[in-house]
Amino acid sequence: MFCFQCQETVKNQGCTVKGVCGKPEETSALQDLMLYVCKGIAVYAVKLNPPDKAVGRFVCEALFTTITNAAWDDNGIITKIEEAVKIRDAVKANVSASMSEALPDCATWTPKTREEILAKALTDEVRITVAPNDDVRSLRSLLLYGVKGIAAYAEHAAVLGYEKDDIYAFIIEALESTTRDLSVDAMIALVMKAGETAVNVMALLDEANTKTYGHPEITEVNLGVRGNPGILISGHDLKDMEELLKQTEGTGVDVYTHGEMLPANCYPAFKKYSHFVGNYGSSWWHQNEDFETFNGPILLTTNCLIPVKKENTYLARLFTTGIVNYPGAKHIAGREAGGEK
Repeated sequence: MFCFQCQETVKNQGCTVKGVCGKPEETSALQDLMLYVCKGIAVYAVKLNPPDKAVGRFVCEALFTTITNAAWDDNGIITKIEEAVKIRDAVKANVSASMSEALPDCATWTPKTREEILAKALTDEVRITVAPNDDVRSLRSLLLYGVKGIAAYAEHAAVLGYEKDDIYAFIIEALESTTRDLSVDAMIALVMKAGETAVNVMALLDEANTKTYGHPEITEVNLGVRGNPGILISGHDLKDMEELLKQTEGTGVDVYTHGEMLPANCYPAFKKYSHFVGNYGSSWWHQNEDFETFNGPILLTTNCLIPVKKENTYLARLFTTGIVNYPGAKHIAGREAGGEK
């Protein structure tokens, strides 16, 4: 394995045996393969104008599963890869008549079994760092990591009903570009465009959050606990937060945030819920201690989820949803159209 996705990699150079985050080699390899198949989708999807929103949304969700401390369940990642191959082939069927150029392996590789997926994930060709020289490798890596961040923000905005064609189009363009040998100047231009798109997608997410839940206010957050049963929620998905508060209202169950969900305490729309008590515990890297001492269910909506230690007993109380998964944790399925989780 080789992963230098976060700022905490071994010796600030990259994790090669096991991630500092706890990610094993097999999971890292499957995440690389997920990205590889997304490149294959992009080879065909780049021909669509305007971009297919459903394809753009799927690619964003798929890329989101590859960020640090989100998807831990190899079976869940494999299922997503299988879905990606089907979507790639569906897009291919719509545009193949206009394709005359030679196609890269990511656009044609078709696994027949899960064993083939696992074997492919361990090959060098799917690594994010595959490139003929250091400059190309660096620029492709910088672009791809930027695209992962853009995809995460775009997915959050889409959950609230806010999408933009130009953001999806750039994600597809950027992914497809890494399958071809471009000049250094062309790649630098794409990296600069990634920065511009990142600003645009942050503005879109801010619009989605503030129009839906109001502008965050300076807020004193309660750090204490009450005597009622409680649910602890972490991650960044405010839609999940909203639905949890609605579904627990009047039940006698309190809701507490942890780590990444702390900002939810500042949104006006959530302050009307008397059973929204405040924040429990500290930052994400204190999860093993905080989740252990919290005596109720724990819901992870996005990153960051760190591995459960052998001595921890909260796995039976751990629930995941969206792009998050973890072996042994209960996963809450996505929403049906117009419905709630």
